[in-house]
Amino acid sequence: MDQASLEAALAGTPINQIRYFDRLGSTNDEAARWADQGAPDLALVAADEQTAGKGRLGRKWITPPGAALAFSLILRPETDTTLVLPRWSGLCALAVCEVLQDLYALRPEIKWPNDVLLERRKVAGVLVETVWSGERPASLILGIGINVAPVSISELILPTSDLIFPATCIEEVLHRPVERLALLRSILERMIAWRTRLASPEFISAWEKWLAFQGEWVRFLPGEALPDASLQGKLPNNPPDVVDGKVLGLAPDGALRLRTLAGEEIVMRVGDVRLRPV
Repeated sequence: MDQASLEAALAGTPINQIRYFDRLGSTNDEAARWADQGAPDLALVAADEQTAGKGRLGRKWITPPGAALAFSLILRPETDTTLVLPRWSGLCALAVCEVLQDLYALRPEIKWPNDVLLERRKVAGVLVETVWSGERPASLILGIGINVAPVSISELILPTSDLIFPATCIEEVLHRPVERLALLRSILERMIAWRTRLASPEFISAWEKWLAFQGEWVRFLPGEALPDASLQGKLPNNPPDVVDGKVLGLAPDGALRLRTLAGEEIVMRVGDVRLRPV
Protein backbone atom coordinates (compact mmCIF):
# COMPACT_ATOMS: atom_id res chain seq x y z
CA MET A 1 0.00 0.00 0.00
CA ASP A 2 1.17 3.52 -0.82
CA GLN A 3 -0.29 6.89 -1.77
CA ALA A 4 -0.55 6.04 -5.49
CA SER A 5 -2.17 2.62 -4.99
CA LEU A 6 -4.59 4.05 -2.44
CA GLU A 7 -5.65 6.83 -4.79
CA ALA A 8 -6.07 4.35 -7.64
CA ALA A 9 -8.13 2.00 -5.49
CA LEU A 10 -10.50 4.81 -4.43
CA ALA A 11 -10.79 6.45 -7.86
CA GLY A 12 -14.40 7.18 -8.71
CA THR A 13 -15.57 7.32 -5.09
CA PRO A 14 -16.67 10.54 -3.35
CA ILE A 15 -13.50 10.56 -1.23
CA ASN A 16 -12.20 14.11 -1.71
CA GLN A 17 -8.63 14.07 -0.45
CA ILE A 18 -6.32 11.35 0.86
CA ARG A 19 -3.33 11.47 3.19
CA TYR A 20 -1.39 8.21 3.36
CA PHE A 21 1.40 7.37 5.83
CA ASP A 22 3.73 4.40 5.86
CA ARG A 23 3.95 4.79 9.63
CA LEU A 24 1.83 6.95 11.91
CA GLY A 25 0.94 7.21 15.57
CA SER A 26 -2.82 7.52 15.23
CA THR A 27 -4.95 8.10 12.14
CA ASN A 28 -7.62 9.71 14.33
CA ASP A 29 -5.13 12.20 15.77
CA GLU A 30 -3.83 13.07 12.31
CA ALA A 31 -7.40 13.43 11.00
CA ALA A 32 -8.28 15.75 13.89
CA ARG A 33 -5.26 17.95 13.08
CA TRP A 34 -6.23 18.00 9.42
CA ALA A 35 -9.85 18.83 10.27
CA ASP A 36 -8.61 21.74 12.39
CA GLN A 37 -6.66 22.96 9.34
CA GLY A 38 -9.78 22.88 7.16
CA ALA A 39 -9.91 19.37 5.70
CA PRO A 40 -12.97 18.91 3.47
CA ASP A 41 -15.87 16.55 3.95
CA LEU A 42 -14.93 12.94 3.11
CA ALA A 43 -11.19 13.45 3.54
CA LEU A 44 -9.34 10.23 4.40
CA VAL A 45 -6.28 9.45 6.52
CA ALA A 46 -4.81 5.95 6.17
CA ALA A 47 -1.67 4.31 7.55
CA ASP A 48 0.02 1.04 6.72
CA GLU A 49 1.45 0.91 10.24
CA GLN A 50 -0.16 2.54 13.27
CA THR A 51 1.90 2.65 16.44
CA ALA A 52 -0.38 4.49 18.87
CA GLY A 53 -3.90 3.87 17.63
CA LYS A 54 -6.76 4.53 20.00
CA GLY A 55 -9.72 2.41 20.94
CA ARG A 56 -12.64 3.04 23.22
CA LEU A 57 -12.12 3.52 26.96
CA GLY A 58 -8.46 4.45 26.46
CA ARG A 59 -7.46 1.14 24.89
CA LYS A 60 -4.64 0.86 22.34
CA TRP A 61 -4.95 -0.37 18.75
CA ILE A 62 -1.62 -1.30 17.18
CA THR A 63 -1.48 -1.97 13.43
CA PRO A 64 1.58 -3.81 12.10
CA PRO A 65 2.72 -2.99 8.54
CA GLY A 66 1.02 -4.87 5.72
CA ALA A 67 -1.34 -6.78 7.99
CA ALA A 68 -4.39 -4.66 8.74
CA LEU A 69 -6.43 -1.59 7.87
CA ALA A 70 -6.17 1.60 9.90
CA PHE A 71 -8.01 4.62 8.58
CA SER A 72 -10.04 7.66 9.64
CA LEU A 73 -12.70 9.43 7.62
CA ILE A 74 -13.43 13.13 8.22
CA LEU A 75 -17.04 14.24 7.88
CA ARG A 76 -18.40 17.77 7.86
CA PRO A 77 -22.05 17.55 8.96
CA GLU A 78 -24.31 19.78 6.85
CA THR A 79 -26.98 19.86 9.56
CA ASP A 80 -27.03 19.52 13.32
CA THR A 81 -26.26 15.85 13.97
CA THR A 82 -26.21 16.10 17.78
CA LEU A 83 -29.33 13.95 18.20
CA VAL A 84 -27.88 11.09 16.15
CA LEU A 85 -24.25 11.22 17.36
CA PRO A 86 -24.49 7.79 19.09
CA ARG A 87 -25.43 6.27 15.73
CA TRP A 88 -22.14 7.09 13.98
CA SER A 89 -20.26 4.26 15.72
CA GLY A 90 -23.01 1.92 14.65
CA LEU A 91 -22.72 3.15 11.06
CA CYS A 92 -19.05 2.18 10.89
CA ALA A 93 -19.61 -1.26 12.43
CA LEU A 94 -22.66 -1.85 10.22
CA ALA A 95 -20.66 -1.04 7.08
CA VAL A 96 -17.90 -3.47 8.08
CA CYS A 97 -20.41 -6.25 8.78
CA GLU A 98 -22.23 -5.85 5.49
CA VAL A 99 -18.98 -5.87 3.51
CA LEU A 100 -17.61 -8.94 5.31
CA GLN A 101 -20.79 -10.76 4.41
CA ASP A 102 -21.00 -9.51 0.83
CA LEU A 103 -17.34 -9.98 -0.11
CA TYR A 104 -16.46 -13.10 1.84
CA ALA A 105 -19.78 -14.72 2.93
CA LEU A 106 -18.75 -14.35 6.57
CA ARG A 107 -21.19 -13.98 9.48
CA PRO A 108 -19.95 -11.06 11.62
CA GLU A 109 -21.67 -9.59 14.66
CA ILE A 110 -21.55 -6.19 16.37
CA LYS A 111 -20.59 -6.28 20.03
CA TRP A 112 -22.36 -3.14 21.14
CA PRO A 113 -21.64 -0.41 20.51
CA ASN A 114 -18.95 -0.70 17.87
CA ASP A 115 -16.73 -3.79 17.91
CA VAL A 116 -17.10 -6.26 15.06
CA LEU A 117 -16.80 -9.95 15.90
CA LEU A 118 -16.10 -13.05 13.83
CA GLU A 119 -16.77 -16.33 15.59
CA ARG A 120 -17.24 -14.33 18.80
CA ARG A 121 -13.74 -12.83 18.58
CA LYS A 122 -12.91 -9.21 17.84
CA VAL A 123 -11.85 -8.50 14.26
CA ALA A 124 -12.48 -4.74 14.04
CA GLY A 125 -12.96 -1.72 16.26
CA VAL A 126 -14.36 1.75 15.79
CA LEU A 127 -13.59 5.05 17.49
CA VAL A 128 -15.70 8.08 16.58
CA GLU A 129 -14.48 11.45 17.87
CA THR A 130 -16.27 14.78 17.56
CA VAL A 131 -14.67 18.19 16.99
CA TRP A 132 -17.07 20.78 18.41
CA SER A 133 -17.83 24.34 17.41
CA GLY A 134 -19.81 25.72 20.31
CA GLU A 135 -22.68 23.30 20.90
CA ARG A 136 -22.63 21.81 17.40
CA PRO A 137 -20.22 19.31 15.86
CA ALA A 138 -17.92 20.99 13.33
CA SER A 139 -16.51 17.66 12.16
CA LEU A 140 -16.61 13.97 12.95
CA ILE A 141 -13.61 11.65 12.87
CA LEU A 142 -14.66 8.09 12.07
CA GLY A 143 -11.73 5.79 12.86
CA ILE A 144 -11.72 2.09 11.99
CA GLY A 145 -9.14 -0.61 12.60
CA ILE A 146 -9.49 -4.07 11.05
CA ASN A 147 -7.30 -7.12 11.63
CA VAL A 148 -6.70 -8.64 8.19
CA ALA A 149 -3.65 -10.96 8.29
CA PRO A 150 -2.56 -13.27 11.15
CA VAL A 151 0.44 -11.13 12.08
CA SER A 152 -2.02 -8.42 13.19
CA ILE A 153 -3.02 -10.61 16.14
CA SER A 154 0.32 -12.26 16.83
CA GLU A 155 1.53 -12.58 20.41
CA LEU A 156 4.10 -9.85 19.70
CA ILE A 157 1.39 -7.38 18.67
CA LEU A 158 -1.41 -8.53 20.98
CA PRO A 159 0.00 -10.32 24.04
CA THR A 160 -2.67 -12.69 25.34
CA SER A 161 -2.20 -11.32 28.84
CA ASP A 162 -3.24 -7.85 27.63
CA LEU A 163 -6.38 -8.93 25.81
CA ILE A 164 -9.72 -7.87 27.28
CA PHE A 165 -11.61 -9.74 24.57
CA PRO A 166 -10.28 -12.54 22.30
CA ALA A 167 -9.09 -11.36 18.88
CA THR A 168 -9.10 -12.78 15.38
CA CYS A 169 -8.41 -11.63 11.82
CA ILE A 170 -10.25 -12.02 8.53
CA GLU A 171 -7.71 -14.31 6.91
CA GLU A 172 -7.69 -16.65 9.91
CA VAL A 173 -11.43 -17.20 9.55
CA LEU A 174 -11.54 -17.09 5.75
CA HIS A 175 -8.44 -19.30 5.20
CA ARG A 176 -7.24 -17.28 2.23
CA PRO A 177 -5.55 -13.91 1.54
CA VAL A 178 -7.56 -10.69 1.53
CA GLU A 179 -6.88 -7.69 -0.72
CA ARG A 180 -6.85 -4.78 1.72
CA LEU A 181 -7.54 -1.97 -0.75
CA ALA A 182 -10.62 -3.69 -2.19
CA LEU A 183 -11.88 -4.18 1.36
CA LEU A 184 -11.23 -0.54 2.21
CA ARG A 185 -13.06 0.74 -0.86
CA SER A 186 -16.11 -1.41 -0.17
CA ILE A 187 -16.33 -0.29 3.46
CA LEU A 188 -16.04 3.40 2.57
CA GLU A 189 -18.70 3.06 -0.12
CA ARG A 190 -21.05 1.38 2.36
CA MET A 191 -20.43 4.04 5.02
CA ILE A 192 -21.20 6.80 2.52
CA ALA A 193 -24.36 5.01 1.38
CA TRP A 194 -25.70 4.65 4.94
CA ARG A 195 -24.76 8.22 5.90
CA THR A 196 -27.89 9.73 4.32
CA ARG A 197 -30.12 7.26 6.20
CA LEU A 198 -28.52 7.65 9.60
CA ALA A 199 -31.61 9.24 11.19
CA SER A 200 -34.05 6.70 9.79
CA PRO A 201 -35.68 3.76 11.62
CA GLU A 202 -34.27 1.62 8.79
CA PHE A 203 -30.76 2.34 10.06
CA ILE A 204 -31.51 1.11 13.61
CA SER A 205 -33.13 -2.02 12.19
CA ALA A 206 -30.07 -2.74 10.05
CA TRP A 207 -27.71 -2.19 13.00
CA GLU A 208 -29.84 -4.40 15.24
CA LYS A 209 -29.74 -7.19 12.65
CA TRP A 210 -26.02 -7.67 13.35
CA LEU A 211 -26.22 -7.19 17.14
CA ALA A 212 -24.31 -9.84 19.08
CA PHE A 213 -25.67 -11.65 22.14
CA GLN A 214 -29.36 -11.03 21.40
CA GLY A 215 -31.41 -13.09 23.85
CA GLU A 216 -28.27 -13.89 25.86
CA TRP A 217 -27.27 -12.78 29.34
CA VAL A 218 -24.45 -10.23 29.42
CA ARG A 219 -22.57 -8.20 31.99
CA PHE A 220 -22.43 -4.46 31.31
CA LEU A 221 -19.60 -2.51 32.96
CA PRO A 222 -18.81 0.16 33.89
CA GLY A 223 -21.32 2.64 32.64
CA GLU A 224 -24.52 4.50 32.95
CA ALA A 225 -27.97 2.90 33.04
CA LEU A 226 -31.00 5.01 32.28
CA PRO A 227 -34.56 3.66 32.64
CA ASP A 228 -36.79 3.48 29.63
CA ALA A 229 -39.28 6.36 29.63
CA SER A 230 -42.17 3.90 29.68
CA LEU A 231 -41.05 2.54 33.05
CA GLN A 232 -41.92 5.88 34.70
CA GLY A 233 -39.01 5.96 37.12
CA LYS A 234 -39.26 2.42 38.45
CA LEU A 235 -35.47 2.11 38.45
CA PRO A 236 -33.14 4.03 40.79
CA ASN A 237 -31.57 7.25 39.53
CA ASN A 238 -28.07 5.92 40.22
CA PRO A 239 -27.98 2.23 39.27
CA PRO A 240 -24.84 0.16 39.95
CA ASP A 241 -21.94 0.28 37.51
CA VAL A 242 -22.12 -3.45 36.85
CA VAL A 243 -25.44 -4.62 35.42
CA ASP A 244 -26.41 -8.14 34.40
CA GLY A 245 -29.16 -8.43 31.83
CA LYS A 246 -30.52 -10.16 28.75
CA VAL A 247 -29.93 -8.33 25.46
CA LEU A 248 -33.27 -7.22 23.98
CA GLY A 249 -32.08 -4.99 21.14
CA LEU A 250 -31.48 -1.30 20.49
CA ALA A 251 -33.29 1.85 21.57
CA PRO A 252 -34.12 4.47 18.90
CA ASP A 253 -30.92 6.41 19.70
CA GLY A 254 -28.74 3.31 19.38
CA ALA A 255 -28.45 2.60 23.10
CA LEU A 256 -28.58 -1.01 24.30
CA ARG A 257 -31.80 -2.39 25.79
CA LEU A 258 -31.45 -4.99 28.53
CA ARG A 259 -33.84 -6.90 30.77
CA THR A 260 -32.37 -7.27 34.25
CA LEU A 261 -32.48 -10.30 36.50
CA ALA A 262 -35.36 -8.56 38.28
CA GLY A 263 -37.31 -8.42 35.02
CA GLU A 264 -36.98 -4.65 34.52
CA GLU A 265 -36.04 -3.11 31.19
CA ILE A 266 -33.17 -0.63 31.21
CA VAL A 267 -31.31 1.30 28.53
CA MET A 268 -27.51 1.40 28.57
CA ARG A 269 -25.71 4.24 26.84
CA VAL A 270 -22.10 4.24 28.09
CA GLY A 271 -20.08 1.17 28.87
CA ASP A 272 -18.85 -2.20 27.68
CA VAL A 273 -20.58 -5.53 27.09
CA ARG A 274 -19.25 -8.99 27.94
CA LEU A 275 -20.98 -12.32 28.15
CA ARG A 276 -22.18 -12.93 31.69
CA PRO A 277 -20.17 -15.61 33.53
CA VAL A 278 -22.13 -18.80 34.09
